[in-house]
Amino acid sequence: MRLPAILSGLIGLAVLIALVVMNGAAEIEQGIAAAGWGIGFVVLLHLPQVLFSSQGWRAVVSSARLPSRAVFFGLRLIREAVNGLLPVAQIGGDLVAARLLALGGVPLSMAGASVTVDRTLELLTQVAFTILGVGLLIASPEGTGLPRSVTVATIAVLGVLALIFLLAQRFGVFRLLEASLLRLARKRNWTALEAIAGLHQSIVALYKSPRRLLLGGGFHFTSWLLGGLEVLVGLQVLGVTVGFREALIIESLGQAFRAMGFAVPGGLGVQEGGVILICGLMGIGPQSAIELSLLRRIREVVLGVPGLVAWYWIEAPRAASAIPPQEDLTRETLS
Repeated sequence: MRLPAILSGLIGLAVLIALVVMNGAAEIEQGIAAAGWGIGFVVLLHLPQVLFSSQGWRAVVSSARLPSRAVFFGLRLIREAVNGLLPVAQIGGDLVAARLLALGGVPLSMAGASVTVDRTLELLTQVAFTILGVGLLIASPEGTGLPRSVTVATIAVLGVLALIFLLAQRFGVFRLLEASLLRLARKRNWTALEAIAGLHQSIVALYKSPRRLLLGGGFHFTSWLLGGLEVLVGLQVLGVTVGFREALIIESLGQAFRAMGFAVPGGLGVQEGGVILICGLMGIGPQSAIELSLLRRIREVVLGVPGLVAWYWIEAPRAASAIPPQEDLTRETLS
């Protein structure tokens, strides 16, 4: 865990706590408690999103030994758990997912390439989803209360992030990463890491399959749309009635704000601020907005903790077998 990630996470947590206190911590607690078993329904509604996202990832993998859909579903849960609950700036889960996919029989270079391309498709479809949300907001009878500068900046930031990621892959940044990892593997005698050879070529090869890209993008866009359903039900269990259009607007723009705070673990504070702003445009008060955001946090914990446990369960035997004998360890220490 790097210090900047920990610090940004603490700052985000402080912002979240401040927002809760400023908008009535007791009332917010009562509102969430009143949701009762509805919270479980909100948690379950996220599983279809995980399913479609996992299949979007699976669609771009090109390997003779392709794990089952159920395996990808489990890996996606672990990926989200690491990104959502650990101080890894929302990308550490991708690295973990690539390693676990490689343990499942996919070559490490293809596993890393598939995660890279999948993340790019997720970003590109999020840009499209955000544009959809902005369009629905502008086309609403009451018009948009969102400043044009904020609207343009939100879409622009997401677009730039996606563009940077695409250009990095196109102009060989991952070739440099691959070369650095191989040098490190030779220096440290980490033979397992040498399997990363071919990462850049694997990424380029995946982009030469339009069918895979369209299929993966379609799965991801469907997943984004299902997020609107989760918002709709979440507000219903909190006693706030909205339509699917309003729910899509809240989800698309709320997720855009969280994406812009990618450097903050779990988007702490950033997500809450964005949801308060967007819900305000829909006539929903800040108290209900924070309750909605906290419902999402509860869902992240409920699904994330088992994901982290599963990750530990998979990795623990390998970590134990990797411990050198005491004699070798002593010799290495003395030298």
